[in-house]
Amino acid sequence: MIKNKLSTFSLAALLLAVALLAAGCVDSTDSPENAAASKGTVVLVTTPYGTSISSSNVMKLVLEEAGYDTELKLADVGVAWQSVASGSSDLLTDAWLPDTHKQYMDKYENDVIYVKKNLEGGTRCGLVVPAYVTIDSIDELNSEKEKFDGKIIGIEPGAGIMISSDEAIAEYGLDYELMTGSEVSMITTLMDTIDSEEWVVVTGWSPHWKFQRWDLKYLDDPKGVYGDKGDIVTIARPGLDEDAPEAYAILERFEWTPVDMEAVMYDMEQGMTEEDAAAKWIENNRDQVDMWLGND
Repeated sequence: MIKNKLSTFSLAALLLAVALLAAGCVDSTDSPENAAASKGTVVLVTTPYGTSISSSNVMKLVLEEAGYDTELKLADVGVAWQSVASGSSDLLTDAWLPDTHKQYMDKYENDVIYVKKNLEGGTRCGLVVPAYVTIDSIDELNSEKEKFDGKIIGIEPGAGIMISSDEAIAEYGLDYELMTGSEVSMITTLMDTIDSEEWVVVTGWSPHWKFQRWDLKYLDDPKGVYGDKGDIVTIARPGLDEDAPEAYAILERFEWTPVDMEAVMYDMEQGMTEEDAAAKWIENNRDQVDMWLGND
């Protein structure tokens, strides 16, 4: 959806981002001079997770540098996919494939364009515990149900990892309740439990800054419920390549590493705004960004 009106959405931090989901976007209109110079507006959609917020804000600034105005929307995962499929958003930089977002790709594969892997082979999902927990596999959870209070601490019910966790409970015959919440509430529970050196099991994924902050480990998944390591993929609405060819070419060149993404997420976790963290990463990785822009 290429428009001539600039609407920006500022996510001051992950907690604020979730709060703003209900509040909507913050609109501002370009001056006539800027509007005349603009190549149009590219609408990005982000989910309320660090990986999505970091990549979306980096891409937002890169597209603005290329001469586009941008609008950044916040939505849950399923709504984000539907937004791209319906054409109300132009792109999502955080599609986890082939496993975590499989249900959405299966549903919308004829309505979205698989542009490119922007982070190849660097993702993992599963059940995560503090390193001091003495079990190492999902199939050991029932034997330590009391220590975990019979709960797996999860996030939003529509997230792919929550669907996989429901499957894990069934496949392993776990006598556990999967608790719904948000990334923020999951992290808060993890932090509080580690501070008291108690046991906790959470739905976890990589890349994520929590692995930099705490000593954590994935529980082995011998049944392969959570799949193998996967990719983060950029998807776009059909027709974006014709409506905004320069923007689409940037998406085709966009690729980075888990270390790159975690650098942005870490700065956000330390209190930097998402846009400032993205700008810092761009400044520190100018050659890479110039390659995306086609300036090399």
